Amino acid sequence: MARASRSKVVMKHKPELDSRVHCSYPQLVAMQPHADLLASHSLLKVQSILSGRHASRFRGRGLNFEELKHYQLGDDIRNLDWRVTLRTGKPHVRVYTEEKDHHVILCVDQRSNMYFSSINIMKSVVAAELASVMGFSVIKNNDRVGLLLLTDEGIQHFKPTRTQSDFLQQLRHLSTANQTLSVHSKPSEHNQFEAMLDDLMKLKSRNALMVIVSDFYQCNSACFAKLQHLQQHNHVLCLPVTDPLEQSFGQENQWVISDGTFQMNIDKDNQLKEANQFLHRHYMERKENLSQIMAMNRLPYIEFDTSGKHLTHLSFTMGRAYG
Repeated sequence: MARASRSKVVMKHKPELDSRVHCSYPQLVAMQPHADLLASHSLLKVQSILSGRHASRFRGRGLNFEELKHYQLGDDIRNLDWRVTLRTGKPHVRVYTEEKDHHVILCVDQRSNMYFSSINIMKSVVAAELASVMGFSVIKNNDRVGLLLLTDEGIQHFKPTRTQSDFLQQLRHLSTANQTLSVHSKPSEHNQFEAMLDDLMKLKSRNALMVIVSDFYQCNSACFAKLQHLQQHNHVLCLPVTDPLEQSFGQENQWVISDGTFQMNIDKDNQLKEANQFLHRHYMERKENLSQIMAMNRLPYIEFDTSGKHLTHLSFTMGRAYG
């Protein structure tokens, strides 16, 4: 008689993500307490720049007309509507309400160029976590936040919302985009960064806060001009994420550099010197251009690196700038 054999069922567990390399959805949700800390450091003034209330100076008195009503003692005579008053023979005043509800658009770069770090944490992870903190801060202020997700495959738009459940869905898409990045990711043949700016311009937004978290790869002269145009009608807060190796190779003179297809050796002192000069010049030019664009609306230039201290740096620099 044949003996029945027992098969052992082995449960396969999905390997845990390295939080320095990729973002999980719970990891982004866990950023929520940092939004409270961000607000407290600047005595609510950070909230004003991360909410619709930051833009009232663009709107003059920042008022919306609501209705006409009969004049009553104590009403502001500056709001008298003389045309209606003359027509009816009775004084009427125009009633205004303060315009506060403006939205924030988080533009988060998750292209293959962001999948890089030479010290601790990927630029793509830094960008995703910063966006999560700022998004929760906007929701806390009961303002609307939208997401514009920049990837090698294209640009994804998510409409501004003030509900946390909708924002959590945005974070799901952000974590998914982040987790698709790998050493095998292929950059787009098109300038996706400029395409993102074109999309922002097509929105024809006024008085919005646009936060761009990126390494600003492919940000050429045409892109800087478009950023200036957007800054004229909105607040555009550029938050560059950079890695020390993108500023200098240091003094080590043995380097092999590859883009996945081609490679080159840097093994001579003069080659290292020229490479470091090029990197420094490119870095300073970008910093100067972005600083000038920030200065148009008296916004701070805040730069982040891959050391893993980006959340502390965000709270400290925002608090110093607006506290």
